[in-house]
Amino acid sequence: MRRLLLLANPSASGFTGALYRTVVETLSASFSLDTEWPNGPDDTLRLAASAAENGYEIVAAMGGDGVVHHVANGVAGTAAALAIIPAGTTNVTARIFGLPHRPKRAAAAIADLDLVPTRLARIESTVSGRTSVEFATFAVGVGFDADVVTRAETRPHSKVWFGGLHYAESAIMTLLTDWRGRPPNLRVAVDGRRVDGVAALVQVHHPYTYFGPVPLHITREAVDGLAGVVATDLEVHRAAEIFARAILRRPLVDRLGIPLFTCFDRMTIEADPATPFQADGEHLGLATRLEISPAPDALLVVRDPVACCAAESG
Repeated sequence: MRRLLLLANPSASGFTGALYRTVVETLSASFSLDTEWPNGPDDTLRLAASAAENGYEIVAAMGGDGVVHHVANGVAGTAAALAIIPAGTTNVTARIFGLPHRPKRAAAAIADLDLVPTRLARIESTVSGRTSVEFATFAVGVGFDADVVTRAETRPHSKVWFGGLHYAESAIMTLLTDWRGRPPNLRVAVDGRRVDGVAALVQVHHPYTYFGPVPLHITREAVDGLAGVVATDLEVHRAAEIFARAILRRPLVDRLGIPLFTCFDRMTIEADPATPFQADGEHLGLATRLEISPAPDALLVVRDPVACCAAESG
């Protein structure tokens, strides 16, 4: 039987002991199963990387997008595949890949799904003079978006009860209280083109959907690569138009102060002062320099390639 390690986050909003036991029973019918409850992000990353080194074919992340992010970073570039059992609030990665929303169904589906090479975004960051590399499964946010994540995480109960509405409210309050009228502090270079801005968002897959069932479309259709936007300012009327166009699938255009970049090879961001950044909803610190580039086929994901393509184009 194939070996599978289940890494479960008992702090995830949808996690219960009964659900965990059901998932374990379901997986045990098809795999040689081992389980761990990691003690935080670093432990999740370490256990996932160790599993890949020790010949596990699949490492399953049970929880929200945070545990998925850290497992993905642990197994990226190895022969081990990421499987997702969604038990969080919005479960963005599972939605993008067209996976079952219910944990028991997602666990049962793993045995029959393919191991599909999947694109990531590679992030090389300089934080406090130290350079490190991280991967994102669905999005990278620089500046405003990262502060929205921080505000949302300070009220975990609202996150559980209100999901996407909570993130929308966090975005509005962050804009009105901290980011409205800020001068540009980012110097962004994308494949030879340069622009100054206050915030940037890079989408790894289409669409970006951190607001639950309401997707945000940076591009009208899916593109075979990374897509990014840079906000040259965040006045209320401009921010409202950006969100409205993203929801209604209307193209973002330079005349609105929101340059769009698709299928780029490299985005370099110099920040003065240092700016917050996040990947997959995980706040990663204050960076003075970021380099974001596509990492094609960097991760094996247990998913249906047809369902994923439908999710990206829908």
